[in-house]
Amino acid sequence: MVSVDVRMGESIDQALRRFNREVLKAGVMAEIRKREFYISPSMNRKLKKQEKARKAMGVKRDRVFK
Repeated sequence: MVSVDVRMGESIDQALRRFNREVLKAGVMAEIRKREFYISPSMNRKLKKQEKARKAMGVKRDRVFK
């Protein structure tokens, strides 16, 4: 769980900005979006396979253009 202590003399806006940065860094919002809907195991495998293929194409493209 992400927590931010408000420092002496720090405004609430600054503390809120630090909190939002920590939430993004921890990946909390990405995890919430990922778990928003149920994904069946077969669909999960399919999505992971597509992601793996997409990343492989990116690596292949990077090798060609270097």
